Amino acid sequence: MKDTSARAESRMSDLLAARSPAERFAMACRMFDAAQTLARAGIIAEHGPGADAHMRKYLFLRFYGQDFAEERKRRVLASWGEDHET
Repeated sequence: MKDTSARAESRMSDLLAARSPAERFAMACRMFDAAQTLARAGIIAEHGPGADAHMRKYLFLRFYGQDFAEERKRRVLASWGEDHET
């Protein structure tokens, strides 16, 4: 389901294409920072204020958990001194 008209979508695409690669990269970095801020807030809401001690683990699982097989996730977390239990 799309709520954006083809005309608006085309205009947005044109506006983005008109930006320099450096501007598009900066936009992507800001979007990632915003996503990480939202994810951190969600993790703290879900796990409580003590989640900060394991934030790296929670962020890894939230952003990349679906991209790795269970064994690989365990190895990544073990290399950081973390376990795979959430």
